[in-house]
Amino acid sequence: MKDEEINKILQGVEIPEPDEIKKKATIKAVMTEFHQQKLSLQKNFKGIEEERRLRGKTKTFFTFLGEFAMKKSFIITGGATALVALLVVYFSVFMGPSLMMRVSTEQEPVSQSAGGRAEIRERDEAEKNEGVPRHDTFVDDSILEELIVKKLPVNPTEQRELGSVTAKADKETEGFTDADSLKNPSIIATKPMRSMAKTMAKRRPESAGRGASYSLQAPADDYRSNEYKDVGRDKFETIVTNPLKLVSEEPVSTFSVDVDTASYAFVRRQLNNGVLPQKNAVRVEEMINYFDYDYSVPADKSRPFQPTTALYQTPWNPDTRLLHIGIKGYDIVPEEKPVSNLVFLIDVSGSMNSHDKLPLLKNSFRLLVNTLDEDDTVSIVVYAGAAGTVLEPTKGNERGKILAALDQLQAGGSTAGGEGVRKAYELAEANFTKDGLNRVILATDGDFNVGIRDPEELKSFVERKRETGIFLSVLGFGQGNYHDALMQKLAQNGNGNAAYIDNLNEARKVLVDEASSTLFTIAKDVKIQIEFNPKLVAEYRLIGYESRMLKREDFNNDKVDAGDIGSGHSVTAIYEITPSTSKGKLVDDLRYSDKEEQAATTGSMEGEYAYLKIRYKLPDSEKSELLQTPINRENEYSRIDQVPADIRFAASVAAFGQLLRGGTFTAQFTYGDVIKLAESATGKDPYGYRHEFINLVRLAGSIR
Repeated sequence: MKDEEINKILQGVEIPEPDEIKKKATIKAVMTEFHQQKLSLQKNFKGIEEERRLRGKTKTFFTFLGEFAMKKSFIITGGATALVALLVVYFSVFMGPSLMMRVSTEQEPVSQSAGGRAEIRERDEAEKNEGVPRHDTFVDDSILEELIVKKLPVNPTEQRELGSVTAKADKETEGFTDADSLKNPSIIATKPMRSMAKTMAKRRPESAGRGASYSLQAPADDYRSNEYKDVGRDKFETIVTNPLKLVSEEPVSTFSVDVDTASYAFVRRQLNNGVLPQKNAVRVEEMINYFDYDYSVPADKSRPFQPTTALYQTPWNPDTRLLHIGIKGYDIVPEEKPVSNLVFLIDVSGSMNSHDKLPLLKNSFRLLVNTLDEDDTVSIVVYAGAAGTVLEPTKGNERGKILAALDQLQAGGSTAGGEGVRKAYELAEANFTKDGLNRVILATDGDFNVGIRDPEELKSFVERKRETGIFLSVLGFGQGNYHDALMQKLAQNGNGNAAYIDNLNEARKVLVDEASSTLFTIAKDVKIQIEFNPKLVAEYRLIGYESRMLKREDFNNDKVDAGDIGSGHSVTAIYEITPSTSKGKLVDDLRYSDKEEQAATTGSMEGEYAYLKIRYKLPDSEKSELLQTPINRENEYSRIDQVPADIRFAASVAAFGQLLRGGTFTAQFTYGDVIKLAESATGKDPYGYRHEFINLVRLAGSIR
């Protein structure tokens, strides 16, 4: 902010002239806080005043020296210059520490690579605008009062004037919420400063007197976690629950498989924080697929999976049936594991400055690094204000070098995520491993605000790159600024998967226990299509998979992208169907329907409820293969207690997900009913995930 602008503002503020410099510093810190949003507050108020006073004296001295040099001889000028040099040395050595009181929010460069140097240059340029604070730094008016009134010599009149100014600011912003402030910087300029009071009180030494240096950096928890959590800026794609469909009008249902688990982990975090998740954060299919199920597994990887089906009474509606479809991928043995070319693409922007983001991210990747073989390679690309390579391709047995590169990462700056994606793919292509695994693992909160940030543009870029044989996985971190919608698009179109890491146990699950299913694809573009028999089924609805629905003609079109399945990964889909003879049909029969023609059409298939077809491609093929099987009375169970435990447990998760989304189709089913169903079907639970689920249901039932 220029001095002319400050002077204009000062005209409306009645504070005695002797404190003019402090007024300028205070207003400048407030106004530029949200206009610039780049770097740390460079100096505290006393430091700014002293440094400006020194600059003014230095400028006057050099002006005098220049005029003197024009009139006198060069010898005298040389002597004066030598004197000035001695003064500079004196001030640097003996008085520098008191004059240059830097704030601890300045970040060390993450790398001396090209990207790291670019970020440093950007920071140095920004530092030319003196007094510009970080975008995550706040100054509370009560703290300003304490610093200016109590720590600096201010007379009683000045104290009253300062009180009137802060009272006026409070009155002008009365009624505005934090959300309003984020949308309107002009509001923020007059209502800045509530959240930093506690921070400065914590950071300021109790014994600090005049001349003491104060750190104005907000702890990660104070800003990035709590502040954003309160604002609620998590972004999810809008989900419209799949509607009930009539078999007579639309007998065929087609969708892409989904192996992501991000929704379940995010829901768990919200419940553990004592709040119910927003409905759009609940993707029921991802909650169901979070758990492993003991489905049949083929012995030959050329046929990567075979379906498991079951038909039984719906726990929440005795007039309908649940059609359960499960597949589990062929499990690669360690001897068959391909060589991996992994590129860690890590967000180190300012939004990652929180204990549940970058620190958790680094610990998560440490777990993965410890599982690598000596022939595997790892590269690390980071992005903040610019993107750069932190670690060139390094063999997996050089763990010390890889871990050292991870350890030096620090958060700061804006988020050039799009440029980071480009650079990561370039590095993966340069180190491409034929007949091996080539994958970019993006770890971020999804807040791309520099470079390519449009979801459709990023989606197109990732789609083009997957044709090269490089897949993309996405790991989400943090909350409050979590951009799930963008990460879902990237993972779906990058032939990869999306997971959400809310704690180190989840990192171990995703990157260690289930590393093969996360990283090693055994089938791609997997689609499921089911045709219902109108003689036996009147209505149906697919539970979940709203964002994965396909057109009927997409099933046989190999150009249409679909989900991928990793080694040993299980996928479950559940339909709720209404038998033709049921009294619980929600749609009345047509008065003028041709029932005789309908019976003639299906007479030869009386025992079939539906016909299941699955299309997939092997990882190195662009031509799909077809699996198909009828679903008939042989798959039907007369009593729910006869149904295998895995299938009953999946039903309990499906019920819970629907309840969190409003329970449109679950009638009077309660959280207590979910618990009873889940407790009867925990089965083998070596890691305790199913028992944890039961506790989450209890939590949800207690939250109001």
